Amino acid sequence: MSISSGCRALARSAAARLPRSLRAAKAALAVSAVLAFAMASGACSPFSRLEASGPSGIALKGVKLTDHTYEVPQPLPPGGPGTLIAATDHGPDPAFAAARHWTVLYHSVDAHGVDIAVSGTVLLPPGDAPSGGWPVVSWGHGTTGVADKCAPSQTPNLGFDVYAQELRSLLQAGYAVTATDYPGLGTPGMHTYLVGPDEGNAITDIVSAARHLSPDLAPTWFAMGHSQGGQAALFAARAAHRASDLRFAGTVAIAPASHLGTMLPGVIASGQSSELSFALYSLAGLSATDASVDLNQMLGPSAAQTASQVLSKCLKDSYAPLAHVTTRQTLPLKADQLGQVGKKMSAYGDPDRAPISDPVLIIQGAADHDVPPQWTAAVARNLRSLGSPSVTEHSYPGADHDQVLGQSICDVLAFFSAHGGRTPPDTCAPFSVAPG
Repeated sequence: MSISSGCRALARSAAARLPRSLRAAKAALAVSAVLAFAMASGACSPFSRLEASGPSGIALKGVKLTDHTYEVPQPLPPGGPGTLIAATDHGPDPAFAAARHWTVLYHSVDAHGVDIAVSGTVLLPPGDAPSGGWPVVSWGHGTTGVADKCAPSQTPNLGFDVYAQELRSLLQAGYAVTATDYPGLGTPGMHTYLVGPDEGNAITDIVSAARHLSPDLAPTWFAMGHSQGGQAALFAARAAHRASDLRFAGTVAIAPASHLGTMLPGVIASGQSSELSFALYSLAGLSATDASVDLNQMLGPSAAQTASQVLSKCLKDSYAPLAHVTTRQTLPLKADQLGQVGKKMSAYGDPDRAPISDPVLIIQGAADHDVPPQWTAAVARNLRSLGSPSVTEHSYPGADHDQVLGQSICDVLAFFSAHGGRTPPDTCAPFSVAPG
């Protein structure tokens, strides 16, 4: 067994021993701890494989990783959105049903029109492509953290075991998968967490980037995501026109983040310190896109120190610094500050402020305690009231924030098929996810 395959097996073995749950950083990010020593020595670096070649046969520069941050050329080389900057081909990946696996850096654009580099993953089903190529699902992941080490492309399961299971189902059903890390997550600068335009552009542009790697991709693509990624997928639907040479066919938003203007007051009122990670990530994301938001000045020295500790950790590990603080200590904001910040968060991140012209499927677990079902129902109502012509909702009784992924997979594949995707397999069955 090679060093590379041995490390990958070690990672999968460690992941298999962890509980499959997403809320509060549900499990999989702990895999990075298993690999820490080996990666520090360079032996288990997932970026030690071959440089990629595009359809034209021109070799691309390999992706390089230093201290969990991808090396981005400064200044960026010229290139429009979706142009590859670098790519590393990892070959067939047994963690994803032997899919061919690339790590990529590509051009995208942030909310202010600035050219940026974004990292991500491309997965191509094994075997021969169907006539016309593999349709593409561009996946938006849920919250992992805002530190570079939390980038899903740096973990063997792209963030969580349940996500790996979801993406395997898509690959086995005959879809190529692109999975952005989002801006600032794995690349220099703060991750613009829940800044919708940044996320939506990144989800769209990685589809164009993937087409530089393989001629076996169909022009048809879908946006899909969970939680933060559900919000991001709805923004991707509005950004899809950027890839004018492709056919955007629809969006699946699973428990999408919404009602961002109520986040901070809600966390403060809850008194639950475990909710502070999301609030602090949101403030950090807002400060990264809006220069008028100064996190240190807003929080004060003591709370800013707590925030700094939380922001340096991935979600699963972010709760330790919060164990002995209250929500009001950590978010010492006055009513007028909460109002101002809430308006900014809503303007940048609420996914139901403009219509979506292409088909939308919104999925929600009825027992979800992370994203309230009534919020998701309101998103669907708002999209319809704004003139969105095709918004369908599916609710799953008894399913929590994580379980809804497994319970909804057959409905997702049926939605794709109805809008230009692959015919669903006759043997499609939901997969089980442990309660969160």
